[in-house]
This record gives sequence, structure tokens and C-alpha cells, in this order.
Amino acid sequence: MSARQWDAATYDRISTSMELLGRQVLERMGLAGHETVLDAGCGSGRVTEALVELLPRGRVIAIDSSPAMIEIALRRLGNRADVRMGDLLELALDAEVDAVLCTATLHWIDDHDGVFGRLRRALRPGGRLAAQCGAQGNVQRISTVASRVGSRAPYAGHLGGWRGPWHFPSAEETRKRLRRAGFSAVRCWVEDSPYEPEDPREYVSNMVIGAHRDRLPEHLREPFTDAVMHALVEPQVIDYVRLNIDARA
Repeated sequence: MSARQWDAATYDRISTSMELLGRQVLERMGLAGHETVLDAGCGSGRVTEALVELLPRGRVIAIDSSPAMIEIALRRLGNRADVRMGDLLELALDAEVDAVLCTATLHWIDDHDGVFGRLRRALRPGGRLAAQCGAQGNVQRISTVASRVGSRAPYAGHLGGWRGPWHFPSAEETRKRLRRAGFSAVRCWVEDSPYEPEDPREYVSNMVIGAHRDRLPEHLREPFTDAVMHALVEPQVIDYVRLNIDARA
């Protein structure tokens, strides 16, 4: 998975957009309230908390690879969910679950064949995967500007030639990978989900180009963000393109 060093407190405070997108996935899961569900990539637990509320007789297992995110998720959820730190590429549960929820996570993982295989093995026969992540073209405008700025001095030594932290797949390649992993009834579709943050600089800095900033020495991070924001054309709308996934084990 990505080596992104999350500022989890800031993410939790400004991640309303991610929560809203995650709730859309929850709405289409059609949970009865008694299931055991894995939240694969729970982050700070905002969507996980909404999932817990839908399962008054069920159980939630929440996993994330970031210690900082897990710390906040534990504070938010307490004993209402089984919160664990772990890499989804090494996922191994003691028992199969009824469903897997995965939001805003898969695009941080390069090996989609590997992660889909792990999620498939985590599900009982007939269990459901409901996921959403960045699709091909996601945050393209900001990514292009960040790459252009990063190719110049004094940033090029740290960012020049770097392909970026994400893997944004197409719907078709994702369908093929899911079927190879053993999923059936596979549906993948793409939606534009533009978002205009209240504080564009803070949002872009933390939610979009944070991994770029991680690669820079401390004294270059704010100048890099300034240069990216200066190059972006108003209005500063985040050009989210989301890949939705529904599949059965």
C-alpha cells in the first residue's frame, strides 16, 4: 500500500466529502442489520460509524494500515467495532464475513489483483463486495498541475519523474480483475463527483497532494503547495471521478 504519512486529525476534520461518497455506497448495500461486515480501509472511522448504526444486531471489523487513522477510529468507535491495523494485501480473517465495504481506499493500492483476491477469500459464498475508489481521470487537473510544478527546480529532485501515489483503474479492467479473483455478478460503473471545498488550499494540500508533500523536505512543502494553488484555474473544484463496484463472492 501507499507509504502516505497521513495527518489523520486534519483528514478527519475536512473529510466530509469522503464521508458523503462513502454513505452513497452504504445506501446501496441493503443491509438487514444482523450481518458481519468488514470495512476495508476504514480511515478515521467516519463511514465506519455510519456502518455500525446500520448493524444493531451485527458486527463490524474495521481495518486500516495507518496508525494515526486507527488511533482516531478507536477513539470514535470504542467497543462498537473491532478496529485493527493491517495491510489489505495481507488480509487474513479468522472467519468469513457477510459483506465487505471499501471506500476511498483501493486507489492507494497498486496490486488490485492481490487485494481483490484477499477480499474474495474474506467473504462467505454469496457475500457482497461494495466499493468505491478513484477511477481513471480522477483529480486529473490537479495531478497534472502538481506533476508540472514538481518537474521544476527546486522540487524536481524529489518529484521529477514520479508517477504519483495512486492507481486509478478503468471500469473494464476492474471487471476483469474481479472475475479473475472469483467474483460473480460484477458491476462496475464510473460517475463524476465534483466537490468544491470550503478551504481549497487546505483541502488540496491534505487530501490531494499530501503524498507529494511527503516526498519533499519540510522547507519546500508550503512553497510547493503555493505553486500548485497558483497554477490552478478558478473555481477550485476537485474533479473527482469515482469507480463504483458491486460484486458477489
